[in-house]
Amino acid sequence: MNWTKHALLMATTIVAGALCSCGGEEKQTKADTPFIGKNEIKIEGDRMIPEALWAMGRIGNVSPSPDGKQIAYGVTYYSVPENKSHRVIYMMNADGTDNHMLTTSAASEGDVTWIKGGTKLAYLSTESGSNQLWEMNPDGTGRRQLTDTEKSLEGYSFSPDETKVILVMTVKNGPTTADKHPDLPLATGRVITDLMYKHWDEWTDEIPHPYVADFDGKGISNLRDILEGQPYESPMRPFGGMEQLAWSPDGKTIAYTCRKKTGAAYSKSTDSDIYLYNIATGETQNICKASATDKNMGYDTNPQYSPDGTMIAWQSMERDGYESDWNRLYVMDLATGEKRFLSRAFDSNVDEFVWMPDGKGFYFSGVWHGTTMIYSLDLKGNVRQLTEGQYDFGSITLMGDQILCKRHSMAEADEIYAFNPANGKQLTQLTTENKHIYDQIERGKVEPRWMKTTDGKDMLTWVIYPPHFDPSKKYPTLLFCEGGPQSPVSQFWSYRWNFQIMAANDYIIVAPNRRGLPGFGLEWNEAISGDYGGQCMKDYLTAIDEMAKEPYVDADRLGCVGASFGGYSVYWLAGHHDKRFKAFIAHDGIFNLEQQYLETEELWFANWDLGGPYWEKNKMTEHSFSNSPHRFVDKWDTPILCIHGEKDYRILASQGMAAFNAAIIHGIPAELLIYPDENHWVLRPQNGVLWQRTYFEWLDKWLKN
Repeated sequence: MNWTKHALLMATTIVAGALCSCGGEEKQTKADTPFIGKNEIKIEGDRMIPEALWAMGRIGNVSPSPDGKQIAYGVTYYSVPENKSHRVIYMMNADGTDNHMLTTSAASEGDVTWIKGGTKLAYLSTESGSNQLWEMNPDGTGRRQLTDTEKSLEGYSFSPDETKVILVMTVKNGPTTADKHPDLPLATGRVITDLMYKHWDEWTDEIPHPYVADFDGKGISNLRDILEGQPYESPMRPFGGMEQLAWSPDGKTIAYTCRKKTGAAYSKSTDSDIYLYNIATGETQNICKASATDKNMGYDTNPQYSPDGTMIAWQSMERDGYESDWNRLYVMDLATGEKRFLSRAFDSNVDEFVWMPDGKGFYFSGVWHGTTMIYSLDLKGNVRQLTEGQYDFGSITLMGDQILCKRHSMAEADEIYAFNPANGKQLTQLTTENKHIYDQIERGKVEPRWMKTTDGKDMLTWVIYPPHFDPSKKYPTLLFCEGGPQSPVSQFWSYRWNFQIMAANDYIIVAPNRRGLPGFGLEWNEAISGDYGGQCMKDYLTAIDEMAKEPYVDADRLGCVGASFGGYSVYWLAGHHDKRFKAFIAHDGIFNLEQQYLETEELWFANWDLGGPYWEKNKMTEHSFSNSPHRFVDKWDTPILCIHGEKDYRILASQGMAAFNAAIIHGIPAELLIYPDENHWVLRPQNGVLWQRTYFEWLDKWLKN
């Protein structure tokens, strides 16, 4: 997966239930855990602060009632003093009125859906000590536990007639040390014989499997693993959820996403497929490899049946090993086996989709020119844009003749909206989850600018100005380097790399959609592969050089910041910036490409983008590895802050430590912020506040003093 995947996570739609995001939470009981709810923070002054970001409610899955009169949805709250989170469930009328919280327990509740004709809500709860399936009345009363499985549930989905349910749980992935050596039950060592022994932020001792069970309205029976005895994961780690599985309308078949590879083969391939599992017979059919002429060798994910069950659609990439390939919408006629690439007219990725109620087309979201909009797509391949504005839309859900969605921007976090697809310009805002915070702060203006690159192309760059911006003053300015490397600089909202808090600290932010980002055509998106130190770096310098011409930009106080591939960019620019910058910050960045090739778990990425291992001498590998930032430390001359998480198995913490060590040895002022308990992101509240404080202390030290 991309070394930074915030865009994918924001775009993921939850249709028939959700993969639980609380699987790693500590067991919570009423006795030892306080209730964490909405934070009525009071902000002194009118500027965004780290504590305000962590006080915000983060809206989760949205589920309308079958009659379209009510909407249940999830929100996650955080407590900085407790250093914990709490998922809760809200209910409101379809017009946004009578919005109230249903959750009363300190246990986390989420992934809510409607069952039993709209008379009950199903949800996941940690009330019993592990994550289990519960039900309650729409008013929050009558809570009752429906499952009591040995393992915590990671997700669920009821069949259309609700006589069966899919439950996702982990299974043991091969024998453990204790299995091999029963007399050494306390030994912590792992004997490893193949690749993919770690993934994202965990050792792959267990993998998720989908189970199917009978449901009688009160509980489950006849629980069986539909991948029993198979060493494959479904949904796929690390980000796959219940959107990777689907029920047929007649409830007789389960479509699931799976990459049926293990070890080194898994680490080098993105070739996942869609499988149809016949519940009655247990037979499985691969619909992506039905014939020798099928060319779908990359990711095939997220199946959805048409309302009448005659067709199935899914997202498909063509090339094996290229995880940022064109993500296309494919449709298959189940009777004839005919497949069609339906979204060809949209020269960007289909991020998520849902069938229209009449089965005559789809609604989907996709990024174009730095914003993510919702579109309609008919079965002839005609595309029509439904929404507009300087926003990102996602989480599409149907409610009668309305579309429910979430919308965010660089100015505010997700809120829930509704609109009629006949006129997407007339949106109705249904929630105001964080209005009490926005009302206390002044937000900076976000402005799009088009710039000419060194090779004569047009590049969109977002510029974010400080609150109360005064063009007669000069401001320190930050170049933001995006990760991915192929994640869009769209109107994203981040709780860490947040442009509003950067602007609130009186910095101008320059965020270019440099070469290698989606939303500007396939050629632009693919230009990054094999050229890490090339045109994309020239695009970065174009953006900061153009802005440095403005009278309100202090060209003597420029900083450069970024994470993941953005961290690589920072490390690379540190050796090539010709004294433009006075401070650098790299988070989870790649410092040594040779080291990265042998340390990362998903080798397909390094093989595709770098050309293969560094010992295979070809034009692409020689260009790639010759642009490893560690080769240019002798040219470093600017203070640098390195940040890394030790549970980051995508880009190991040794990269950040090596960069910091190199800077110190070379006599460059440097600082290292290392997290033993964080992965590629920073997920714990107190660690998040520490991140913000350290980030701005470093910038202020070198750009303001």
